[in-house]
Amino acid sequence: MPIKMPANLPAYAVLTREGVMVMDPDQASRQDIRPLRIGLLNLMPMKIQTENQFARLIGATPLQIELDLIRMSEHQTRNTAAEHMESFYRPFDEVATSGDKYDGLIITGAPIEHLDFDAVTYWDELARVFEWTQTHVHSTFGVCWGGMAMINHFHGVKKHMLGHKAFGCFRHRNMDPASPYLRGFSDDCVIPVSRWTEMKRAEIEAVPGLHILLDSDEVGPCLVEDTARRALYIFNHFEYDSDTLKQEYDRDVATGTPINVPCNYYPGDDPACPPSNRWRSHAHLLYGNWINQIYQTTPFEQMNIGR
Repeated sequence: MPIKMPANLPAYAVLTREGVMVMDPDQASRQDIRPLRIGLLNLMPMKIQTENQFARLIGATPLQIELDLIRMSEHQTRNTAAEHMESFYRPFDEVATSGDKYDGLIITGAPIEHLDFDAVTYWDELARVFEWTQTHVHSTFGVCWGGMAMINHFHGVKKHMLGHKAFGCFRHRNMDPASPYLRGFSDDCVIPVSRWTEMKRAEIEAVPGLHILLDSDEVGPCLVEDTARRALYIFNHFEYDSDTLKQEYDRDVATGTPINVPCNYYPGDDPACPPSNRWRSHAHLLYGNWINQIYQTTPFEQMNIGR
């Protein structure tokens, strides 16, 4: 089944060109099934790029998905046109007031990892989002800084600054092949990483109910399941496009920001060579498995979500 989105949303044209099945709301209304309602709380500055990345992954499943774009109520983005935000995004205050419930919610990362959590201008509102998920969302997926923020809010696990940026493509071990979220995964896989902070393995393992699913000797834990909170936390970037790390590297080089060539990304570690995507299949597996788990377990009556 396709993913439902407005036909004038930029992601609609991008995904159509790539062969991902999409449909406009009129088409979707003629299908006699209940679509899964997935929210994307987009904290990234480049909103449209991030929309495309996540819509591509959740739109590749055999289920009809209704994607809602959500933003922080007071925080104004400087990198995406106001018209786009007004046309396609709902402020969280409006979502919370409406009483709407979601089968799934993705909370993205944000380029603010150098700040303490409580120094983030919208931290109080984000904390309300986290609490709201416990009664209004069946399953939540926190990504990179979003995942670190969630695990800190609910369990007090701290983020730690790294001596240098973890930047590149790193191999990760499959720690639980029987997990439904890792169905079809190889024993290890390559995942793009781009962060200045980490969550320490011992501090996660010390919390009852947290379970590390993907781990790396080089860059630490990656994917953590939090069964009691119906949540997954991932600290790396399966959703990245083939050239996202290249864009980050080229940007830093252009501005004179000290940066290493991303590890294991360019053939021969040569930035003159086009990078190869070695994570796409596992990205689709993970997000497809997440959507499938939601489908298998979410209440048919949306009003019963969170009860």
